[in-house]
Amino acid sequence: MALIELEELVVSYGGLRALNGVTCSLSEGAVGLLGPNGAGKSTIIKTLLGFIRPESGHVRVMGLSLPDNALQVRQRMGYMPEREASSPKISAVSFLTYCGRLFGMSRVDAMERTHEVLNYVGLGESRYRNMETYSTGMLQRVKLAQALVHDPKLLFLDEPTNGLDPDGRIEMLELVREIASRRGVTVILSSHLLPDVQHVCERVVMINRGRVIRDGLLSDLMAPQDHRFELRLRDLEPEFLANISARGVSWVKVQPSGNLQVTLPDGMGTGDLFEAARSVGTQVRHFRPSRQSLEEAFIEAIGED
Repeated sequence: MALIELEELVVSYGGLRALNGVTCSLSEGAVGLLGPNGAGKSTIIKTLLGFIRPESGHVRVMGLSLPDNALQVRQRMGYMPEREASSPKISAVSFLTYCGRLFGMSRVDAMERTHEVLNYVGLGESRYRNMETYSTGMLQRVKLAQALVHDPKLLFLDEPTNGLDPDGRIEMLELVREIASRRGVTVILSSHLLPDVQHVCERVVMINRGRVIRDGLLSDLMAPQDHRFELRLRDLEPEFLANISARGVSWVKVQPSGNLQVTLPDGMGTGDLFEAARSVGTQVRHFRPSRQSLEEAFIEAIGED
């Protein structure tokens, strides 16, 4: 059964239509909401949280319709917002205990769960410091911790790597992937950063101008492409490129590997590439079908839209 069902969802801010007939169904796993800034990703999350009442359409989360059952739905989900959500003058322990109490936990249970979650996100040694002393990476971990404190089964993450340096970004993404793969939590990751989505998610829903423009498994979106291959030569690359260009083969350099990506014209087979290498006196040292990158799939979907 689908955890989230959206049917012809329309949301407007005054005269601006933010969502324009969004329809999709999401089940367990890690799902990426991918789209440019202003595409409607955050609006979808706020609608699913019950913060926004749709103009029309139907929304169901874990079998409960929204917005009528918003409070029951929020009890079962966690939300890590894009913007700052902590109080600088108190400690992480005090903040998370307060969050646990808001979810109806007793003070003892909230305190116990707070220490467990702070250890899990890597803030065990800093838990008693005021959060005004925290780095950006630490504050992001606090936001993730508050989303997990009540042990939700559905987790919404809105730009979780915002403001992080490269090392902090990878650590956050590894933590999110572990939550989805080992703890059985369904993760909805909203981001405009394609590498973040590719690192964590199994499925992608692409949003543009308030509509779903592509929806599918990453493995399908990045499947090998017909007539396109990636190769590397021993030497004599200029001579080889001149030879295959004369045969109608188009090519580009793949960075940072420096390999060649070649696209064969109709009627030409892979054997012709090896024959071209032999004819100029070199060898093909690396050869494989070329896969479409997530960036290429995204740009293609935006272009079609």
